[in-house]
Amino acid sequence: MKIAVLGGGNGSMAAAADLTHQGHEVTLWRRNTDGIAALQAANNTLTLKDFVGERPVRLAQVTNDIGAAVSGAELIVCPTPATAQADIAALLAPHLVDGQVVYLPPGSFGTWMMADIACRAGSTADVSWGEAGTLPYLTRMHGPLTVAITTRATRLPSGVYPYRNADHAFEVIARAYPSVEAAGDGLSGALMNAGPIIHPPLIVMNAGPIEHFDHWDIHNEGTQPAIRRVTTRLDAERMTVREALGYGAPHFPLADHYDNEAEEWMYGNMAHDKLTDSGDWREHLVLTKHRYMREDVATGLAFLVSVADWVGVPAPTATGLLALGSAICDDDFRATGRTLETLGLAGRSVDDVQTMLQEGT
Repeated sequence: MKIAVLGGGNGSMAAAADLTHQGHEVTLWRRNTDGIAALQAANNTLTLKDFVGERPVRLAQVTNDIGAAVSGAELIVCPTPATAQADIAALLAPHLVDGQVVYLPPGSFGTWMMADIACRAGSTADVSWGEAGTLPYLTRMHGPLTVAITTRATRLPSGVYPYRNADHAFEVIARAYPSVEAAGDGLSGALMNAGPIIHPPLIVMNAGPIEHFDHWDIHNEGTQPAIRRVTTRLDAERMTVREALGYGAPHFPLADHYDNEAEEWMYGNMAHDKLTDSGDWREHLVLTKHRYMREDVATGLAFLVSVADWVGVPAPTATGLLALGSAICDDDFRATGRTLETLGLAGRSVDDVQTMLQEGT
């Protein structure tokens, strides 16, 4: 299958390497000209490193021309931070064609937002937009051309917008990611996103060590029992919101990620142990700029709080963490982050939104 992968971060580079290794024809698009030049100078070849070992994988094409990247692609994979989705949607709009599937792993309701931006930019293409509960990989770059994948997702609960296209979208996505699991419409997929659950307590409650130490492993020393208790309470609020909207189980409770005896979570059993054992997450973190803050607090958590308010579900843990993140960054993420208000949906009824999620705009 011809696949376009958008972005140049850890997730995008992992997707480009892994999907190429699976035998797909992959074009990588990114805006960083130096990054493109380095990869082209290496004959479009990345080194893929995982539990099997290291091997070279050669991408079909590397380009900063997004039109050329997505031309003829059945699947467009966009594992970029949610903060990049609006710009990418506007760039994509003139080049989208009927039948294409855009997959955001994960999305923070980027399915609806990107589709809306593309529509407002003049696109009339019947495109399916999917979003997953997590990135398909626990991964980090080891230098500019080596992709280290600690583990791959074994279950990828995903939602599709518009839901009338779900059968087609899941068939296409499954050819690239066989672990995909249908999880309803785009909003249901957004409320599967694990990032706004696992990362806000880690980035907020570890603020002192992050600013004090040059390097800090947020998933090792930073994941203490007190923080886990907060995460569990936050996740319970997410699941209550899902139930209030009529989305049934499985909800993929984050506690299963840490319990090797529990039901298999998105990355399978032992994933947290593999992550901490790798040492790849002992990093220099810039507290106010890190993806965990800007994507998972200002975008994902702000969205969750706004949805909870919309359906009348109390979410004190989510609301408190959002307030603390805002204070750390000297901002008001409830006003400036991604919310139903900033998306222009807060005034619509639940029934109206669910009809839109089914049929599209």
